[in-house]
Amino acid sequence: MVRRTRIAALLTLAMINVFTLAAGIAVARMLPPRLAALKVPTVAAGALAGTAPALGPEGTGGTGVGAQDGPLPTASGLRAALAGPLSAPALGPRVSALVADPVTGRVLLSEHGSRSMTPASTTKLVTGLAALAVLGQNARFTTKVVSGATPDSIILVGGGDPTLAVNSFPAQDYPQPATLASLAKATARTLKANGRGSVALGYDTSLYTGPVLAPGWPGSYVSAGDVTPIVSLEVDQGRLTTAGRPEDSDDPYNLAARATDPAGMAARAFAALLSADGIHVTAEPQPQTAATKTTKIALASVTSPPLSALVAQMLEESNNVIAENLARQVALATGQPASFSGAAGAVIAGLMRLGVTAGLHLVDGSGLSPQDAIAPVTLVRVLEVAADHPAYRALLAGLPVAGFSGTLSAGESVFSGIKGAALGSVRAKTGNLGTVTSLAGLAYDKSGRVLVFALMADQVPSAGVLDKAAEAIDAAATALAGCGCR
Repeated sequence: MVRRTRIAALLTLAMINVFTLAAGIAVARMLPPRLAALKVPTVAAGALAGTAPALGPEGTGGTGVGAQDGPLPTASGLRAALAGPLSAPALGPRVSALVADPVTGRVLLSEHGSRSMTPASTTKLVTGLAALAVLGQNARFTTKVVSGATPDSIILVGGGDPTLAVNSFPAQDYPQPATLASLAKATARTLKANGRGSVALGYDTSLYTGPVLAPGWPGSYVSAGDVTPIVSLEVDQGRLTTAGRPEDSDDPYNLAARATDPAGMAARAFAALLSADGIHVTAEPQPQTAATKTTKIALASVTSPPLSALVAQMLEESNNVIAENLARQVALATGQPASFSGAAGAVIAGLMRLGVTAGLHLVDGSGLSPQDAIAPVTLVRVLEVAADHPAYRALLAGLPVAGFSGTLSAGESVFSGIKGAALGSVRAKTGNLGTVTSLAGLAYDKSGRVLVFALMADQVPSAGVLDKAAEAIDAAATALAGCGCR
């Protein structure tokens, strides 16, 4: 009973966030046009259709999840509701689905629910849970400057902060990242206090090992703006302005080609900032490794936002760079190599310790690789574990809200056409590759029950019908929200 009450209370909080977002949209229309994690969706102008109340009436047992004590949908009812959307030709011949009750863990419907499927970006649910479990929601990642091998040298050391920026972001952006500008000011202050006005600058990316692109990643992922080469020192996630400079803004909709040498770009930006702060950098920054056998003097450091905020941002934006860095941080924390393979193994091991033991094969942390494989039952179990542990709640809080935020909001992904009863009642992580479409999350149904679901299709006939395939998945999620199926 304690477990059920805790889950119900947590899910109540998640649904309250949905309606808080609605109020936030009204406020957002009065703010400057550049908003970090929320583009005001056009759907907000209309009334919500078919949404359930966030809280149930008094006397419903104190858990407050609407009519959470109402009847669960039946397997036959769910099958009938989902049959049409999931049989759409655009989804192709391999479609899997699983729906469960998160309070009891009971599987309500499984259509090939144990079959391993290409997950695309729903992989980020797996990475996010492993990071929260292994590192803790308050973990932060440090970028520092240490003394070099000679008295006139310093080294910028990458700590795997995926949101490190060059300069401060607009004040309304959340979370606010650590910046090289702050690090340069602190470094210059320390150097001047020690009577030093010029330095040679090196930069260290040795925290990570192995290839910078994962198995199955084409080089076009970088030129198409999907990701930057994964190294432990980068700024603005490799995003560039049209002039080829670091973006200095969190714009998940910037799909311009990203930096091919993100560490070098970061080091050059840091050198320019040091110069502006009165420290002369004597030459072009050079890659080097800070000595580990002797004590190096730390001159200055900056830290990332807490992990809980990074996980939420990763899910909201479907941010590939954050996902890959978090997977490597899991590897580092568990003594594994901070490579793609080491990170994948560490994430899987972390989930196994939580009881998520089957239907999981990874080669990266973001789901960009078509070589990843996850079963719907695994995604559902990940969501159930997050619902059952308050320390993992960032995984639920970061899920896009249908019609309101992230990749489920109007115009922001192939899933942005979601409508009807799903609006405000479905929170879910989207996933799509050229011939893959998937959606996994929570749906608040017509009877007031919160359902956990995963819907996946990984043999979409062609990239040309991906929009239609996503529409079919959207329709299935809408059917769940409008169901209450008996």
